[in-house]
Amino acid sequence: MVDFVSVFWCDFDPSSFEDEGSYFDGGILLTHERTNQRRRIHMKKFWKIGVSAFLTIGLLAACGQEAQKDNSTPTEEQTQQETSKAEEATFPMTITDAIGKDITLEAPPKKIVSLIPSNTEILFGLGLKDEIVGVTDNDDYPPEVVEKDKVGGMEYNIEQIIALKPDIVFAHESSMSLSESAIAQLESAGVKVFVVKNAQDFNETYTTIEQLGRATGKLPEAEKIIADMKAKVEEVQGKVKDVEPKNVFVEASDEPNIYTAGQGTFMNAMLEMIHAKNVAADGDNWYEIGAEQIITKNPDVIVVTYSYVPDILTKIPKRAGFDTINAVKNNAIVQVDESTTSRQGPRLADGLEELAKAIYPEVFK
Repeated sequence: MVDFVSVFWCDFDPSSFEDEGSYFDGGILLTHERTNQRRRIHMKKFWKIGVSAFLTIGLLAACGQEAQKDNSTPTEEQTQQETSKAEEATFPMTITDAIGKDITLEAPPKKIVSLIPSNTEILFGLGLKDEIVGVTDNDDYPPEVVEKDKVGGMEYNIEQIIALKPDIVFAHESSMSLSESAIAQLESAGVKVFVVKNAQDFNETYTTIEQLGRATGKLPEAEKIIADMKAKVEEVQGKVKDVEPKNVFVEASDEPNIYTAGQGTFMNAMLEMIHAKNVAADGDNWYEIGAEQIITKNPDVIVVTYSYVPDILTKIPKRAGFDTINAVKNNAIVQVDESTTSRQGPRLADGLEELAKAIYPEVFK
């Protein structure tokens, strides 16, 4: 997702940008200060959406049990149980991260540091509150995260991370351009760093959650999170499957540098999932777009994914020429939560529902 992040990466997460407190985490802009937002956006231009296939986690084979000596055919339930046991894999295990690096874990980590909010939300969701010893300045969910030691924002405090003596540090592919040096320093100090893939859709997000579940000995919990997310997604898609698609423009930053989501972004994938037409899909990734182009595209709905500008919903209609846009004429300018709609974690399914409700409010009455 972008997505905008603050080391996050305005993840144009607007989630993956990190500026002393902001970045895109799969496409969400975490910083609420306008200057920080712009800085994240400019950084985002240099990020490329990951196109390589997600690396599968390598696991050591679990000890097998002797096969039954009869000729009976295993039931589906038995097969599923056996598969589940094999997938849980025992420690030590070797896992492969997003940049192709193999990491061997002797036991489930007892001390974990997370370098991006989306990782943190997944880890908390897995029930690892006590194991998490360090997070970034940008982490704001769940509420208990404020109790954790902070290890920096866009720039990490290497000494602080090392002092926490983590068994593993979970970094993120979206911030590699900024964190590569920090990761090298940590590894030189003997700290294990696992780089999590920058997911581009829900399936890759599910893979990430499963991966972190395996690496932390919480696979059953990961499977529960994934099942709940899939159920929510199915529910949302069921409600909008027969709707007349609306033309949607996603605005990720305010003037003078307006950014939007094109092909290859998590946001575009989410719009497709709910049968909405992204009017900016003729561009790639997160890109800057002019006001005249927006007017020409004439969207039915304008979705604002940032909150750093007060009263933005009343400001947009006042832009020169915007009074001709259908979204403005019909008062269809909406704002969605920048975290739930871009962070690649457990709340993403809720973000999809929020997006669908914003675009098709009549369906959710």
